[in-house]
Amino acid sequence: MTDDLADRLVVTLDLDTVDDKAAFMERIAGALGLPDWFGRNWDALADSLTDRTVWPPAAVGRGLLLVVRGWRRYATARPEEWDVALEVFSTVERRTPGLTVALALGGSHEGPLDLPG
Repeated sequence: MTDDLADRLVVTLDLDTVDDKAAFMERIAGALGLPDWFGRNWDALADSLTDRTVWPPAAVGRGLLLVVRGWRRYATARPEEWDVALEVFSTVERRTPGLTVALALGGSHEGPLDLPG
């Protein structure tokens, strides 16, 4: 397993239209190709992210870079749930060599930011 991010399989988790936990779980299950028995709860997500046997096959030997984009809508709509998602991502990343989760800061599709100046 490489520590080099450039060699990892990149999977994009697109949360553009997600505004609740159920939609989040469906979206991540689809992005990662999780099995039908994936429990769609926070513990099951943590278990799946730490279990290389359910990762996309190309990631098993290379590692996985999960890029989360379009997350602001969900974070705004359900801040408590988003905090749990961030905690799961942070915890599994610390415990799982070869796994990196990155939050894309966004683009024009997410609307303008209210910046000072």
